[in-house]
Amino acid sequence: MNQNQRFQHDAQDDIPRELVELGRCIAELPEEHFQKIERQYVQVVDCVRRRRRILNLVQEALAQLRLDIKYLMFDLDVTRQERDALQQQLEQSEGDGFSSY
Repeated sequence: MNQNQRFQHDAQDDIPRELVELGRCIAELPEEHFQKIERQYVQVVDCVRRRRRILNLVQEALAQLRLDIKYLMFDLDVTRQERDALQQQLEQSEGDGFSSY
């Protein structure tokens, strides 16, 4: 097996540059040493990918939460304005009703 092709990382991969470089160094090791380290390296790469996916999910969830909060704050503000307007109308109509006595 060609040592340069032992670990394949795409340019689009979310693997940190340092980890890719470590993989290149591991790939250059003699076969006996490479086999001892390969499984652990693959596990670390999988862990990094998994953490990156989780981080992206958390960031998306936070962005959605921020948007939801903005909508709720807008709705709360509009509801308060409507309440104040209705309360003012009610006070005016009660005031008009008492003045006719």
